[in-house]
Amino acid sequence: MPMVTIQVTREGTTPDRDAPTNEEKAELIKGVSELLLKVLNKPLDSTFVIIEEVPLENWGWGGLPVPELRRRLAAGQS
Repeated sequence: MPMVTIQVTREGTTPDRDAPTNEEKAELIKGVSELLLKVLNKPLDSTFVIIEEVPLENWGWGGLPVPELRRRLAAGQS
């Protein structure tokens, strides 16, 4: 029984959205499940896919929380 966890940032794909849509998540679940069927011959009905949405302030890069990093990049700072 495969279990796949996908972590995505809690951001939308456009500036007016703050999270992936239910349709996008359904597509991820379907795509990952079908990939496991194709590559590992794992039946769809035994595959679990978990999507975890990570709030923007809960991850960082380059030693900074992402909102701060983006502020600095926008201001031309490193």
